Amino acid sequence: MTIHPRLIALTWFARLRRLLRGSEAWFIILAILIGSAAGLLTVALGAIARTLQHLLFKLPAMTSLSSLTSLSPWQLLMLPFGGVVLAGFTWLTRARRRAMVDAVEANALHGGHMSMADSLVISGQTVISNGFGASVGLEAGYAQLGGAVASVAGGALRLRRADLRTLVGAGAGAGIAAAFGAPLAGAFYAFEIVIGAYTPSAIAPVAAAALAGATVSQALGVAPYIVSSTAHVAVPTVDYLLYALLGGICAALGIGLMRAVAAVEGATRALHVPGHLRPALGGLLLIPIAMISPQVLSSGHGALHLDLAVGFPLALIATVLVAKCLASVVSLGFGFRGGLFFASLFIGTLVGHLFAGVLEQVAGHPLLVQDDAAVVGMAALAVAIVGGPMTVAMLVLEATHDFFLTGAVVAASLVASTIVRARFGYSFSTWRLHLRGETIKSARDVGWVRTLTAGRMMRRETQATPADISIAEFRRRFPLGSASRAVLTEPDGTYAGIVVPAMAYADGIDGEASARSLVPDPAAPLAPDADIVAIMARFDADQVDELAVVGPDGAVLGVLSEKFVRRRYAEELEKGQRALFGE
Repeated sequence: MTIHPRLIALTWFARLRRLLRGSEAWFIILAILIGSAAGLLTVALGAIARTLQHLLFKLPAMTSLSSLTSLSPWQLLMLPFGGVVLAGFTWLTRARRRAMVDAVEANALHGGHMSMADSLVISGQTVISNGFGASVGLEAGYAQLGGAVASVAGGALRLRRADLRTLVGAGAGAGIAAAFGAPLAGAFYAFEIVIGAYTPSAIAPVAAAALAGATVSQALGVAPYIVSSTAHVAVPTVDYLLYALLGGICAALGIGLMRAVAAVEGATRALHVPGHLRPALGGLLLIPIAMISPQVLSSGHGALHLDLAVGFPLALIATVLVAKCLASVVSLGFGFRGGLFFASLFIGTLVGHLFAGVLEQVAGHPLLVQDDAAVVGMAALAVAIVGGPMTVAMLVLEATHDFFLTGAVVAASLVASTIVRARFGYSFSTWRLHLRGETIKSARDVGWVRTLTAGRMMRRETQATPADISIAEFRRRFPLGSASRAVLTEPDGTYAGIVVPAMAYADGIDGEASARSLVPDPAAPLAPDADIVAIMARFDADQVDELAVVGPDGAVLGVLSEKFVRRRYAEELEKGQRALFGE
């Protein structure tokens, strides 16, 4: 008997799925494959963006856009032209009217599920924005494609929710690791930014994916991210205090930048500027800013290395700092797609240089080494905007190989992170989601909360009781001990209240009164889409044992008890804890 090839393939696929679900070793192998794919996509995405810049701006070989000293007016016209191209690309993909999900939102709200089609659109918009010179980074595209490959593969293999979230984090982290040539930074990016927690069961697959991504990118000729620092000497205690102050300054600047982007976006909407015209208008506004210095364009990677290598006057550093902040705000506020990670690194170096220079002017002698202060400022501002203090600390360690300086970076980053959490509460990615109406503040998995709705958990109510029957009739229908509760409805079928039948048998109750009199002040019902957190808050506020669930027309759909809701919540928490520790 001949076995159909499709049946053989399905059988092997089923066996592979069982291996991945039951074997950590096989899951690590899958993570390595995902990391390698993320590395390839990162290299390709970066190559496309750099090629665009070289063609459009006629850059010399081995030169980046932000490292140029000047650009002609004709070259600067590429900025609004890029806005037009971006608008055309967005119009071609206009069928996707739903909000496109990134890796952070996918892991927080959707159990790791991402759309490859949407991810390609996001990556395309990012490449166009960066390739035409807008002041945005490519990291959003890197993480998006890495996470999407992981999500599609994990979805096809029907991985568990926790495993899929881990794989998405591993893919996104591998993309960042490949971009910087920094596997430790990529792994911590996965944990802090995309997964939202350090999970013991995820350490091996995430680390393996990050190593694979970085290895692939370096094998294809991508140079690792290297930042110069002074000799490896211990940092004096007083310098830690100064670096902590620098961390506070970076926190304030980071909050200001994130709020400014939101304010500009809101202003463009208030002016009723059509969405497809915003990037072109933003490109026009970028021209006078770029005439100050081309360092404000693109992500600023080339300018960062230039500024670390060459000492510039404080006035010029301050000018470029203000111009880069304006360019980033205009680019993102007017609809160019990209991230602030790379830009925040460059802006942070300028802040660090300026901070050390001003201290020297005030004290009359150097208090901090400017290059070291630039690296600390780079890290502190990145943490303030992107989050992930350990991510940036590992990036600095892998870029400088300086343990002493990394200690100062950790101190400044923790100050910046603490201030931003206390005074603002969001990273740039979660702040954008907040503006869309979401409530998440990290990638911690809260999607299961939304799946546990009143409509899914309720017991169906099939025998509603008219509220206008007499109490005597109510007693006849509900003898003592026959039911724990009765749902009353109005003549039109809408909800009237919940009655404990024993109440009808209390002394002094008039049998001729209507059953409605047993619930003079009924608790407000629940909507079917109310999530479990909102439901528990209602039980706490109303101090009742049961709540009715009603539809949009007011008809009773079912009943929820507090005991059942709290048991389901405890079960989900326990399930999350088991997934966290790989049990």
